[in-house]
Formats: sequence, structure tokens, C-alpha cells
Amino acid sequence: MLRYVEVESEAALRDWREIHNLIIPTAPLSAEEVAERALRNHLEVAYLGDVAVGNSTVRPPAEGTSVVIARVLPAYRRRGFGELLFRRAVEHARAWGATTIETIVLASNDDGLRFALRHGFAEIERYVLPGDTVPFIELRQGPGPA
Repeated sequence: MLRYVEVESEAALRDWREIHNLIIPTAPLSAEEVAERALRNHLEVAYLGDVAVGNSTVRPPAEGTSVVIARVLPAYRRRGFGELLFRRAVEHARAWGATTIETIVLASNDDGLRFALRHGFAEIERYVLPGDTVPFIELRQGPGPA
């Protein structure tokens, strides 16, 4: 149902960035920042037909822990797309050797926080970026199979 495209082209970079900046308006990224992130993380865009509906970030594991973030545009939520995108991203993290999965959700993103809690994540930290007022919430899911 969904088609996944790794952020390697200008079009995918643009779509990934637009989704990020709509869902995380307090920390917008430039095209250059997304291109740099694509060099060190696994970034994908999920398309329904030709429409970008979500994106994901998978950070390589550090000491067995990988950060996985799945974002779905509000108009496409509650259709199972977040579940598909999240599972795919976790599979990628596990293939890289992650035994623990963490995620980060902007505190104002009620849907994202509910999704994380439903998937067994628990809050481990809150922080506010310099100049911002809305905190980010770091959550940990727990160990998985080695």
C-alpha cells in the first residue's frame, strides 16, 4: 500500500523536509541540514501513490540503542500508516544491531505521544531546545531480541 523511498534524491529530500517541518514546527530544518542527516541516518519518505504521507528517521545504534522516529501527516493518521512506517524503521534499526529502541516526540504532538505510549514506550527525559518553549520528550521501548 505504501511505497518507501530513501532520501537520496532532491525530491525525496524536499518531501522528507516538508513533513518534518510541518510536524516539528519548533525546530524546522533546512535542505542542507536534511542532506547532512541523510549521510549519517537512514531517512525515508512514505508515499501513498504519489503523495508523501509520512517519513522516518533511524539513527545508527550507539551502545545498542537506536533512535527511531516515524511521522505521519495529520490528514493521513489513524489509517495504519504510522504502524507500517514505524515497524519498517524498527526493522532497519534491528538490522543495524539495535537491542533497545528510543523515540522522540514533540510534547505538543498528542497523536505521536499516544502512538509511542501504545507501543510500550516510557518517558525517560524532557528537554527544550534553546529559544523554544515546547519540550521534546525522549521515550524508551526496552530491549528487544539480540
